[in-house]
Order: sequence, then structure tokens, then C-alpha cells
Amino acid sequence: MTEIEPENIRNFCIIAHIDHGKSTLADRLLEFTGTITKREMQDQVLDDMELERARGITIKARAVCMNTTWNGRPYEMNLIDTPGHVDFHYEVSRSLACCEGALLLVDAFQGVEAQTVANAYAAIDQDLVIIPVINKIDLKHQRADEVAREMEQVLGINQDEIVRCSAKAGIGIKELIDAIVDRVPPPATNRGGDLQAMIFDSHYDDYRGAVTYIRMMNGRIEKGQKIQFKAKRTIYEVQELGHFKPKQTPRQKLLGGQVGYLICNIKSLEDVQIGDTVVRPNSDTPALPGYIEPKRMVYCGLYPSDGQDFSELREALTKLRLNDPSFEFQPESSDALGFGFRCGFLGLLHMEIIQQRLEQEADIDLVQTAPNVTYEIVTRSGEVLPIHRPQEVPNAGDIAEFRQPMVRVSLIQPEEYLGAVMKLCQERRGIQLNTEYLSPTRIMLTYRMPLAEVIYDLHDKLKSATRGYGTMDYELIGYEPADLVRIDILVNGNRVDALSIICNRGDADRRGRAVVKKLKEEIDRHMFDIAVQAAIGSRVIARETVKAYRKNVTAKCYGGDISRKRKLWQKQKEGKKRMKSIGSVDIPQKAFMAVLDRGEER
Repeated sequence: MTEIEPENIRNFCIIAHIDHGKSTLADRLLEFTGTITKREMQDQVLDDMELERARGITIKARAVCMNTTWNGRPYEMNLIDTPGHVDFHYEVSRSLACCEGALLLVDAFQGVEAQTVANAYAAIDQDLVIIPVINKIDLKHQRADEVAREMEQVLGINQDEIVRCSAKAGIGIKELIDAIVDRVPPPATNRGGDLQAMIFDSHYDDYRGAVTYIRMMNGRIEKGQKIQFKAKRTIYEVQELGHFKPKQTPRQKLLGGQVGYLICNIKSLEDVQIGDTVVRPNSDTPALPGYIEPKRMVYCGLYPSDGQDFSELREALTKLRLNDPSFEFQPESSDALGFGFRCGFLGLLHMEIIQQRLEQEADIDLVQTAPNVTYEIVTRSGEVLPIHRPQEVPNAGDIAEFRQPMVRVSLIQPEEYLGAVMKLCQERRGIQLNTEYLSPTRIMLTYRMPLAEVIYDLHDKLKSATRGYGTMDYELIGYEPADLVRIDILVNGNRVDALSIICNRGDADRRGRAVVKKLKEEIDRHMFDIAVQAAIGSRVIARETVKAYRKNVTAKCYGGDISRKRKLWQKQKEGKKRMKSIGSVDIPQKAFMAVLDRGEER
């Protein structure tokens, strides 16, 4: 195959809000350029994960190399498809670092949404050339002209630069490719210089080891060559390299400006670090600026329901971390659940996806504790402690200041739902920062509120309040002092550490009552009474009792003296007392999620 010159290479990604048609547009580009034949074609080709197809969302960024001819000259176009959900913004940031241009996709009916704005600003920060695209122009109720005005007002985009297309119907795809070749600049690279490549992703193959995704910045790599990972200082021999078309297609070499993969028989999963630089062995070539370490927003415990699966769970988490370095885990133990792992995630959907992938891919039955966010505590001695779980909160006398994470939330909704959305944010202790009209009928509200009030159910409540038309995006802005307390849950007099929660002192009584009431419904009845209590320190703030099964021990008695019945009742009472002292309470998975109940009126 002839070498493609750097000026004929275009590296770009597709960024958009969720469900605006990124994967479908990628399908049309693959089809138009002849990268895959009509016989091989299927919907969402790049979403090859079973979970992605089941949910209809993109979870992992995917790279694909397309070859096309434009004005009689051969071109190589490297596309990186990205997720649209706020939880996977880290995947988007990695993709942007490897591109010179970005297609900013907007639905012709939905218009500019919260994640559209966030992704556009992220691309601008990386100095990428943005090609604005309005998709789904074939919809019966499309409003492309109004959406174009929204894009101009909110993002400062010139309406004349917007490409209008329909990915599903294949309208405007040629014009889009013309815009990519014409507007996206070629990569600035020195192919005769020292090797310098960025690792932007990886996945684990059971037979080949780690498959490393790279963007070539300078120099070249050939099969059989020795390379070094700069940060890890490990040296390997390249066994195979090539492009994604969209399957792995081996090549003899990769040159500056290209995007591809390396296989070096890397069996140790920890040896591949996303954001690392590939160089020649013992080279003094500087490392490329890596990615900002993702901030884990949500933590929860994952425990195998069968304690014997602990080592299998560790291996499954290690493999999954290579595919998705944005979550972290470390071993922990619980009196109620045994040995497991404390895991940190980017958001609630990210947590749900990881749990489902573990259960599907590793076939492990999991028990998941209620998620919580990371707090900070300043002790009397001035030490700042990160608190990833409620059990780590020290005694109240040692706490000088309790801090909670705060986020800036952007909410976009039709004007008619403005009152309902403002009420929703005020209930969650939000402070309004800004109101902006995107168009005569659509408004963007900006609020400052605690992260704990956002991650659990704000998105669902927003969809309910706006009949599905509202969208949101949030970013962490720091920690600030708050009046917070830890609520302990006691079952049968024993504190269940996995059920403890941290909440605002003003909400503590209501949350405590809501949690014990919910637990009463979830915990099965036993042969003895079970007391379920919520306590702050030694003060019990709420209690419910799960009543015991009753057996009528006096059914066989008819007539006779009452003392006979009393003797049987006393014997039953002593038996239940003895059973309670040695009996254990089975707590189902649903009960661990009951602590998310906010105690709101239904």
C-alpha cells in the first residue's frame, strides 16, 4: 500500500449530546467511503459491545480508519466516535487530544442541549476546528432553521458554516466529507524525527494480551521494532501493528499523523497507562502532555454474593480497568457482606454500566452497596481527609470542618417548564447563578448545588418535570463547608456499615425515617422481631420493627386453666429470645439501595 502523505490525513471525532445520531452518522461515513460493504453493514457498527446495543448508547470511544478519494487524490480519514452521556465525558476528552477537528452534531428537532454546549467548549479548549452539523433534517417536525439560530447564539457559530444532513437517510454525507477534507487541518508531524506516539485507549484480548490504541505524533513504528512506554519505562517488541477498518487490519508500519494499534504481548495489565507516550528505548524524547486524571464522582462497594468468587471478581475488575481506566477499585471488607472492593466511578450511569459488564462478561453475581460521593473533613489538627465512604467519618469531636463537593449544573428546557425546574433545583438546595434564553421558547438555567443532590435522581426528576424535554450537564467546581452528619443504620442492634449515609443535618430526621420505613418493607420477616433504627452518634432518630412470624402455640389447648397457656407463651418467648441472640438477619440487595430514599412526598 502506498504511503499517505501527512497533508492528505484528516483526524477528527464526532461529539454530540446523547441520542443525536453520532453512531448512525459514523455508519454512513463508513458506507460512503467503502470501508465496509453493504453486506457487512449493520446499524451502529462501531457500538460492538452487547451492552451498547441493548441500551442504544455509546459507552466506549472507537477509532476507525477510512480511505477515500477527493478531487482525484487519496485521503486517509481517522474517525474517533465518542459517547454522548455526561458520565463518559472523560472518553470525549481523550478523543479530542488525538484529533485536529470535531464534528459538532445537533439534532434538527431537539436542538442545542446541555452536553452539546459542554462538548463544544471542550473542543474549543483543545483548539480543534469545529464543523457544525445539523442531523435528522428528514424528520417531519424538524426545525433546522431555528436550531441553526440557537447554535449561532449559544456557541457563536456562523450559520453559513453549518452542514445539514440526515445520517439515517444518507442525505448530505458527500457535503460533510467535503467539509472534513476542506476545513480540518492535516496533522503537524515530522516523520523523519524521533518516535513519539500517544496512547489514547486500550482493550484486553484473552489470546494476544493488551491491544494498545495510539495516535502517531512524530516518527514511525515498524513491525519487530523495540519500543518503550515512557511513564512505565517498560520495553517491548512490536508483534503486530495496523489500522482499525473497523476490524484490526495489520500493516507493516505506522507513520506520523496516523491512528492505529500495537500488540506487544503485554500480559501484565498494569503496564499500559492511558495518556502515556511511546518512544524508542532509552530515548530522551519528551513525554506528550497526558490527560487530566478523571475525577471519580461516585463511590460504592461491590461484593460477590458468594464469598468464594472474590479472586474472580478481582481479576474481572483488573481486566475491565484496562478497557476503562476512568474507574478505580481497592479491596475492603464489611461485617455484613464479607470481602469486596470499593470502586470509584464518574457517575451513576457509569457505575451501572460497570456492574452490568462485570455480571455479563465475568458471570459473577454481585451485591452493590448504595453509592455515595466523596467528601472532605478538616480535623482539629488541620489534616484534610478525603471521605470515600461514611464509615471513614471520624468522631464528631475530631471534626473542625465538614466539606461537600459542589457542582455547576446547566439545565436546558422549554420555557413552559421553567417553574417546575426551578422548584426542583430549590428543593435540592440549589443556588441560581444565571438564566439565558437560547431561543424565544428555550431557556438555559445555571445552578450551583451539592453533588450529592445531583447524581442520584436529578436527571430522572428533570425528565419527569419537563415531560422528557429537559437536559442537564454538570461540572465539579470544588468543595465548600456544610453542616453534615453521618446517619448509622442499626439492624437488630448491630450497625450495618454498608447502610450508613452522609446527609445535611436539616434533612437527617426525614431521611432517617424514610430509610428505616423502606428497610422495613425490604427486609423479610424472620422468626423473631427485628428492630431497624437510624441513629446519629448514640441518638436514635427513627425506628421501625419487622414483626416476627407468629405461631399459635396454644391452639392445642381447649378449656382448662389459663396457667397452662401462660407456660406455653413463656416457653415460646424464651425460645425466640435465644433464637434472636444467635440468629442472623438476611438483608436483600434492594435494601442497600433504600438509603437513597430522600423521604419526599409522593
